[in-house]
Amino acid sequence: MSAQHGTGTTAATTPHRVLILGAGYTGMCAATQLAGRTRRREDVHITLVNAQERFTERLRLHMTATGQQLAELSVPELLEGTGIRFVRGWVTAVDADARTVRVDDDRVLPYDTLVYALGSVADTTAVPGVDDHAYTLDSAQDAEALADRLARLGGGTVAVAGSGLTGVESAAEIAERHPELNVVLLGRGEAGAGMNPRAGTYLRSVLDRLGVAVRGGVEVVKVLPGSVELAGGESIAADAVLWASGTRVSPLAAAAGLAVDERGRIVTDPALRSVSHPDVYAIGDAAAIRQGYGFLHGTCQSGMPTGVHAAVSIDRTLNGKRPKPFRFGYYHIPVSLGRHAAVVQFTRPDGSPRRLCLTGRTAAWYKETVTASPWAIFARMRKMPATGAFWPHGGRCNRVNRVNLVAEGAA
Repeated sequence: MSAQHGTGTTAATTPHRVLILGAGYTGMCAATQLAGRTRRREDVHITLVNAQERFTERLRLHMTATGQQLAELSVPELLEGTGIRFVRGWVTAVDADARTVRVDDDRVLPYDTLVYALGSVADTTAVPGVDDHAYTLDSAQDAEALADRLARLGGGTVAVAGSGLTGVESAAEIAERHPELNVVLLGRGEAGAGMNPRAGTYLRSVLDRLGVAVRGGVEVVKVLPGSVELAGGESIAADAVLWASGTRVSPLAAAAGLAVDERGRIVTDPALRSVSHPDVYAIGDAAAIRQGYGFLHGTCQSGMPTGVHAAVSIDRTLNGKRPKPFRFGYYHIPVSLGRHAAVVQFTRPDGSPRRLCLTGRTAAWYKETVTASPWAIFARMRKMPATGAFWPHGGRCNRVNRVNLVAEGAA
């Protein structure tokens, strides 16, 4: 099933082939933004590759993991009318020098410009037993497998490893939907770290009200069939373990010879191009994107703008213009705490907390509005692409060292 390109090319025209790898929030932003900007051109062909036709709503996977039925969104249907060609398959190799991508080992797709948006997955390799005995939230199928396990337990203990946003949202959702289960949230840091005192206190009070036992300052060093082991030798019985501690990226970029950082992320210049292969744009979690205050961390709020910026940069290049540096500043941390409560911490551009925060049902409405916003953004960018190119640029945080950033990217 595919959304076929609606316009042809003349015999004298050699189309510029843009290949986008990954149809998550970031890849979809890049694809729809570029399609909107080039819809009147016959010399640009856009192909989007993804492992499955189903769009993964990562922002709602903690809901799927508790058996809540969500809409099944189809990537080809979301692309209808854009002229984008959709290819379903697993990316198995990238040849950055030959400008080709291998899909499912038996298909080779050439490109002139590559947009690498393969994202990240839970790191199940760093701790023994995670790969064999823990659940993750990397896909709807993974979340559904956990939902099936929870529904069959009837009682017992669920351990959620990782006290970051994914762990907190998952622990709260499981506790609310399955009050018969004991939920233990385990993490090196405190739940709600990075929030101001009021927001953090509210978050922990809701977890307490839901019956979640929070253990901060602990490290899981091994996962066994019926328990987890902590550093120091303590063992906690667990009938199911959800792993939400740390992420990793695909080794494909490093294997392709692209310059990567110590985590395997593609190192980019200020315009989001690979520093070793300028015909490759890297966006979202798969990229090491430096700003004046440091490197971006993987969130939807920063990932989607990188997709839009890559598309704008490609369009500028096709029109003989230089791409502009990417700048972004964080502005909020929205965290759902079940279906009836949430906390929204507003932040400075570098991610540090401001005094302002929302809690309770108002915050739950805010969080749901944010979660549902990508569909409106995708649809709007198809017709009015310029409307998708607005986000906080970070102000003074990103003006500092900007000259150095540009110089490094040009080096």
